[in-house]
Amino acid sequence: MKKTLSILLALVLAMGLLAGCDGGGKKTENNGDDIAPNSVTAEAQGEQPGDDDFLPADQVKVGFITLHDENSTYDLNFINAAKAACENLGISEDNYLIRTNIPEGQECYDTACDLADAGCNIIFADSFGHEDFMIQAAKEFPDVQFCHATGTKAHTEGLPNYHNAFASIYEGRYLAGVAAGMKLNEMIENGDIKEDEAKIGYVGAFTYAEVISGYTSFFLGARSICPSATMEVTFTGSWYDETAEKEGANTLIHDGCVLISQHADSMGAPTACETAGVPNVSYNGSTVSACPNTFIVSSRIDWTPYYEYAISAVAAGEEIDVDYTGTISTESVVLTEVNEQAAAPGTAEKIAEVRQQLIDEQVYVFDTSKFTVDGKTLDSYMADVDTDANFEGDTEVISDGYFHESEYRSAPYFDLRIDGITLKDEKF
Repeated sequence: MKKTLSILLALVLAMGLLAGCDGGGKKTENNGDDIAPNSVTAEAQGEQPGDDDFLPADQVKVGFITLHDENSTYDLNFINAAKAACENLGISEDNYLIRTNIPEGQECYDTACDLADAGCNIIFADSFGHEDFMIQAAKEFPDVQFCHATGTKAHTEGLPNYHNAFASIYEGRYLAGVAAGMKLNEMIENGDIKEDEAKIGYVGAFTYAEVISGYTSFFLGARSICPSATMEVTFTGSWYDETAEKEGANTLIHDGCVLISQHADSMGAPTACETAGVPNVSYNGSTVSACPNTFIVSSRIDWTPYYEYAISAVAAGEEIDVDYTGTISTESVVLTEVNEQAAAPGTAEKIAEVRQQLIDEQVYVFDTSKFTVDGKTLDSYMADVDTDANFEGDTEVISDGYFHESEYRSAPYFDLRIDGITLKDEKF
């Protein structure tokens, strides 16, 4: 059963094992009552831990593997969360190791093994392509816990020491889209553009479900405010390529896109927007210092609650969820402050209003009454949740009038191509 971080730390404290730990972990609010259908616990997969498995929280040794370094907004987001979680749990710098610029190949396996050999009790990796190599390492080191962000295979692999995690970032992107819609409406009202010129540009990395889910939720958020909005998406074929991302943004601007967002990890698109004077909704952190005139807002996953939860589970001898989805309520999905210099008036208030509607389940991001596919409203869709080589649909994901994203597996599986969005480049 999933336990809150506060319960975990209280349990360890009660046994007198927190000497030297400040006990300052944040509550994740991800208790048993909040378990989504995908949040299968590992209890059924192996033996329950005994008292001998308890470890003082500040003595847990943690390893982190990132695809790039601090220059990537995506990886910086993970690195900041890693440091924050360890600090909150009283883990000294000597007891956590961060390995950056680890490719999605054999290097990941080698690094994971090195971290395990160095005494790490739990190891995290942050990129989709790390998954197979983390699984390989997990099989070799059964006494070490391996946690992988954005992966898809934990719930089918059946390894008691391998886990996936993600968050409902589609809700954060929807809220960022609301901010974009507010800006489009302001531009229409000011006479800067006509209603039929409210075209958004989006720089994506790959045509993966994660990217499709992200740009679609962003578009639906924008269209909920500005009904005439359309969107054009281009792809770079890389998670981090500043030149390609800048060129992609410039191409979209040249094509008449009046606002740009992205799912790519460099400053390429934001700086292109600042140079061209085109409003930008960023991702994974604020770019206001470099783009004060065009940056509106950014959404991101805050991995701190998950890191704290998983590390504390190791400390307390508890099982880690096989597949974990953080939410707005667990403070795993967050937005930066709105840049009032670039945003439309009332944007922050509108975001707060819609955020609460999402929490209260008054609004669903993928409400099937709000979009069509080839002119048709969907009432059924078999998604590829249990990923296989043929990428065949295996799980019904539409019910109660909406597409249930990240509920049957933490990593996104929304791959529908809805009307209103044009893909410029699908070669990746």
